[in-house]
Amino acid sequence: MFIKILLLIVFFAIMIGVGLYTRRHATDVNGFVLGSRSAGPWISAFAYGTSYFSAVVFVGYAGQFGWKYGIASTWIGIGNALLGSLLAWFVLGRRTRVMTQHLDAKTMPDYFGKRYNSGALKIVASIITFIFLIPYTASVYNGLSRLFGMAFDIPYDVCIIVMAVLTGVYVILGGYMATALNDFIQGIFMLFGICAVIASVLNGQGGFYSALEGLAAQSPAAGEAVKVAGDGIFASFFGPDPLNLLGVIILTSLGTWGLPQMVGKFYAIKSEKSVQTGMLVSTFFAVIVSGGCYFLGGFGRLFSDKVDIAVGGYDSVIPTMLSTLPDILIGVVIVLVLSASMSTLSSLVLTSSSTLTIDFLEPVILKKKDDKKQVFIMRIFVVVFVAISVVIALNKDRIPNIAQLMGYSWGALAGAFLAPFLYGLYWKKVTRLSVWASFVFSVGVTVTNMIWHYIASPINAGAFTMLVSLVLVPVVSLLTPKMNAEETDALFACFEEKIEVSVKKALD
Repeated sequence: MFIKILLLIVFFAIMIGVGLYTRRHATDVNGFVLGSRSAGPWISAFAYGTSYFSAVVFVGYAGQFGWKYGIASTWIGIGNALLGSLLAWFVLGRRTRVMTQHLDAKTMPDYFGKRYNSGALKIVASIITFIFLIPYTASVYNGLSRLFGMAFDIPYDVCIIVMAVLTGVYVILGGYMATALNDFIQGIFMLFGICAVIASVLNGQGGFYSALEGLAAQSPAAGEAVKVAGDGIFASFFGPDPLNLLGVIILTSLGTWGLPQMVGKFYAIKSEKSVQTGMLVSTFFAVIVSGGCYFLGGFGRLFSDKVDIAVGGYDSVIPTMLSTLPDILIGVVIVLVLSASMSTLSSLVLTSSSTLTIDFLEPVILKKKDDKKQVFIMRIFVVVFVAISVVIALNKDRIPNIAQLMGYSWGALAGAFLAPFLYGLYWKKVTRLSVWASFVFSVGVTVTNMIWHYIASPINAGAFTMLVSLVLVPVVSLLTPKMNAEETDALFACFEEKIEVSVKKALD
C-alpha cells in the first residue's frame, strides 16, 4: 500500500508542477487553446496518442471485446494504429494545420463556421461538441474508479471527485501546453507500463503459449451470441464474430478523424518535421499501447472462474485480471491508467470549455473579442464541464457500461463531423446543406437509437453514422447550391503558397 500511495503522490506532484510551469503559455486564447501553435513532434505525437487511449480503452473496451472476441481483439489495436493514427496523420495532419492557420480557426466548430461561412454551423457544432463529450468523460471516470476500487478499496464517489479536481486544476493552470507536456510524460510511462503488465499477466498463466492453449480450451457460455463456433474459437485469427469486430475497428479507428479533441492536436503542430515525426511516433505508440491493451484483454476468459459478467459486467474483467498481480505492479497499473485517463480527461475538458466560449458565447453573447475575458470564461467552463460529467459518473447505476457510453459519444461526434471536416480540406464543392445533413443525420440516429435501440449495439450504430455520412456529404453536395467560387478559391489558396526548401527535401 505504501508503494502504491507513493507512486500516486509522485504522479500528482509532477502533474500539478507541469501546470504551474506552463502558466506562462496560457495568458491569451491562442496560448490557452493551442499552445501558440508551437508543439514539437514528440509532444504532438504523445498528445495525440494519450488523448486517444484512456481507461475507456484499457478497462472498458479491452475488457468487453477481449472477452467477446478473444485474441482476435488485437485487431482493434492494429486498426487504431494504422487507421486511427498513421493514416489520420498522413491525410489530415498537414492540411489541417495549414488551413486552420489560414482561417485562424482555433476549434473544430470554428473551422466549420469559417470554412463554410456560416455562424449557425459554428454554434450548432459547438453545442453538439459540448453535449456529446460529456458521456465520454463520464465513461473515463467510470473506468478509473473501478481500478481504484480494486487497488485501494476507496469508495467510487471519492475516486470520481478527486480525479475531477486534479484534472480541473492543471488544465486551468496551463491550458493546452500543460496537457501536452503532461501527455508526453504520461505517455512514456504508459509505454513501459503496458509491457510490464502484459508480461506479468502472461507469466502468471505459465507464459504466452500456455496462456494461448488455455484460451483455446475456452468455449462460449450458454446463450452467448457468436457468429462462428468451434474448438479454439477464442484463440483464432478472427474470433467468433468477425462482422461485429469490424464495426468496433471502424468506430475506434476512423472515429478519431472526426473527434474535436483529437483533430485539435493537428492545429497546434509547429512545423513540417513535426508532421513527419509525429506520424511515426504516434503510430508506434498506438501499436504498443492500444495493441497491448486489446491483446491483454483477449486473455480475459482465462479468469472466468473469478469474473461474473452477469454481476460485474464487462467492465470488471480487466480489474479482476489485474487483482492477481503483485502490489508493485498494481501500483504501476494504477499510474498507467491514470496517465492514460488524465491525459484524455484534460483534452476533453479543454476542448469543451474552449468550444463553448469561442464558438457559442463569443458570437451569441460576448460579441467583442477580449482575450483575457475569454480565457477567464474558459477556466470557468472547465469547472462547469467537470462538474456535469462528475454528476453523470456518480449515477453509475443509471448509466450504461463504458463501451456503450463511448459508442454514443463517438457515434454522434465523429458521425456529424468526420465527413464535413475531411471533405472540406480537400474538395471545394462541399456545400453548407451537406454539412447540415451530416449533423442532423448523425445526431438524429444516435439520439433515437438511445431511445428505441433499433441498432442493438451503440458501437455498430456509431460506425453506421460515420460510414453513411461519408456517402451523404458528397451526394448532397452534388445536389445542392454551391458556395461562392471566389470565396472557396480564396480558402484553398493557402495550399498554393510557395515556400523555399533545401535540396535534400526537393530536387532543383
